[in-house]
Amino acid sequence: MISKRECVSDLFYGTDYHSHLGTEYGGIAVRNQNGYDREIHNIRNIQFRSAFEHDIGKMHGTRGIGVISDYEPQPLFQVTSLGQYGIATVSRINNLDLLVSQALKKGAHFSSMGKGGVNPTDVVSYLINQGSSFKEGIQNAQESIEGSCSLLLSTDEGIYAARDRLGRTPLVVGKKVGSYAVASETCAFPNSGFEAAHYLGPGEIILLTEDGFEQIAKPRDEMQVCAFLWVYYGFPASSYEGISVEVARNRSGAACAQRDLANGSAQVDSVAGMPDSGTGHGIGYAEEAGIPFKRPFVKYNRTWGRSFMPEEQPVRELIAGMKLIPVRELIQGLRMLFCEDSIVRGTQLQDTIHMLYGYGAKEIHMRPACPPLVYPCEFLNFSRTKTAMALAARKAIREVEPGDDADLAEYTKEGSDKYCAMVDRVRQRLGLTSLRYQTMEDMIAAIGLPKDKLCTHCWDASSHF
Repeated sequence: MISKRECVSDLFYGTDYHSHLGTEYGGIAVRNQNGYDREIHNIRNIQFRSAFEHDIGKMHGTRGIGVISDYEPQPLFQVTSLGQYGIATVSRINNLDLLVSQALKKGAHFSSMGKGGVNPTDVVSYLINQGSSFKEGIQNAQESIEGSCSLLLSTDEGIYAARDRLGRTPLVVGKKVGSYAVASETCAFPNSGFEAAHYLGPGEIILLTEDGFEQIAKPRDEMQVCAFLWVYYGFPASSYEGISVEVARNRSGAACAQRDLANGSAQVDSVAGMPDSGTGHGIGYAEEAGIPFKRPFVKYNRTWGRSFMPEEQPVRELIAGMKLIPVRELIQGLRMLFCEDSIVRGTQLQDTIHMLYGYGAKEIHMRPACPPLVYPCEFLNFSRTKTAMALAARKAIREVEPGDDADLAEYTKEGSDKYCAMVDRVRQRLGLTSLRYQTMEDMIAAIGLPKDKLCTHCWDASSHF
């Protein structure tokens, strides 16, 4: 963020609106006439806002960067031949070890993080410093990194913002009188008086100053923005590529209902969304099907927010169960259909279904808003599992076809015998009356972008590196 006046408050609240994207570290760095004011806190057991509320009154400046991270403490400061700058990244660097090894052979050195290993943002900074300018350095980082990387640099010239070269994560410029900002989430703008002014394209680099922004590098033609943004981890009030998350989820739910209506299946008494990310899909289904939308349980986050992640698995399971409080009157004796964003491992969902039957549900039907997840994400850290065999679909495939020789592509073909056998194994394990996944065709149509502009690797291994 950069402004003609103090920007700390807007930066603080704007960063807070990204809290759903990380659970480990939060950081803010503000530039002023005395240098930088910076604070980084571990937010594993405390909400971002609470962690920083005593800091922002002491921080001053007219430009700054903030970040929520799942893994590394940032923003970082660097003093280099390009000048002094602050850097924050959203990245997954699959070739990190190789890049570090190559840099060390050239005499580079890196600081170790508390848990060991090199801070990925430090490596991105090293790659930038190899350029003769910030533009050249950023492009060097974009070309060198396998995976994804979007970044912000706070420099003497202004704030550079660069989107991942394939656009896997979004960046958008917001503006109001006297101020400009860049965010991943457009929901960070309205309550601070900003309006979305420009969506960065894949690989695009811009420079923000107090007077506006200029394009330093044009966007590339090829884009692979993550489709899961609209399905699950994007915030409902945000838009990416100009497409509303909530509207896309409503369309997705409506498409599920249209297929059920066409097949004459799932005669139910009510529709619900698994909170919170399944709610938009559920509303779309209910409106299209003409079936009442109900809330048979309510999510309780007052003391157990997403950022609270205790180490002990039994405690984690207890807290997960505490978050959903059932409403017996909307469950007992009823045929219920639930829309869920996806089925990843299925462990918590299985517990929820067991709870619903315990409160007297007659039937439970499930409609995930995307196809079965067969492959773990290789490009972002937002995916909820990194191990293939933890996926519910992969467990089902192994039950259908024991061993490691299964042709996974056969199980991604909607309607094939192997696909149907896999889905039925998942249904049986979860204890569902019926289970019908969203089709790839309808998911893409609900988002509203061509398939070749979306990364759908999690579902069909279709992606570009």
